[in-house]
Amino acid sequence: MAIQVGDIVARVSYQLDLPFRVVMIHPEAQTAELTGHDLRLYADAPLDDLKVVTDRDQERYEKKIRSREAESYRLFRQDYQQMKLKREYTATSGYRSGTSYFEMPGRVLHLDGDPYYLRKCLNVYEKLNVPVIGKYMLEEEMPERVPKLVAQIRPDILVLTGHDAFMKNKGNPEEIKAYRHSGHFVRTVKEVRFHSPGLDQLIIFAGACQSHFESLIRSGANFASSPDRVNIHALDPVYLAAKISFTSFMDSVNVWEVLRNTLTGPGGLGGVESRGMLRTGLPYPPE
Repeated sequence: MAIQVGDIVARVSYQLDLPFRVVMIHPEAQTAELTGHDLRLYADAPLDDLKVVTDRDQERYEKKIRSREAESYRLFRQDYQQMKLKREYTATSGYRSGTSYFEMPGRVLHLDGDPYYLRKCLNVYEKLNVPVIGKYMLEEEMPERVPKLVAQIRPDILVLTGHDAFMKNKGNPEEIKAYRHSGHFVRTVKEVRFHSPGLDQLIIFAGACQSHFESLIRSGANFASSPDRVNIHALDPVYLAAKISFTSFMDSVNVWEVLRNTLTGPGGLGGVESRGMLRTGLPYPPE
């Protein structure tokens, strides 16, 4: 069967370990460009190394992923309930009767280099009641376009993600040139930080699979991927942003508490201690 754009495939040389979507085919070179079906990974492979994933195999892949996503969502909801109880106690002076209040979670601007993942992320933001604006944007366009968007929208949390990959034929793991899109993410963070230098005024997450973590943190990101140069799940930036959005601005966000409910964990994401972005107000407006 001929490989076509949009097919779900796996690489024979990697023992069919991960499903990918075919995004481009180069007939002359007999190669295909691939994006991870559930991981924020970009890769290429010879066409003769690819096998179309059968419906049965795809169901097996997706069952495993859905199980992990459901567990991560359950843990986040559990964490959210604990945070909510703490906020209620603080806002009502120890559950004083008759006191009402309202909340303003941190607003997220989520910019994604993959429209499929963007839709998936926006669905989860909606389920979690996180206020978000999401836009599809190619990684190489971000340095030029993102600062203007940030100035226009003025979010509390900025997510810069899409696809990335370490390419060993381009250099060693310490060299930014050896990464497909890490340089674009780094330039974008630097441009945004020129206008918003405070780490507590604008929380930034940047990166994707195997991104150059150290450079992203040095450029001004609060959180980034990937300390161990591993793949990260498509939804990891969502859970990270949601945790910050629902943490009071009076509280510091412990890095481990942010990472523990992601699907990848500290090997795939890391960051620096930052403040939450939620604000509580009194009284609750009448109907």
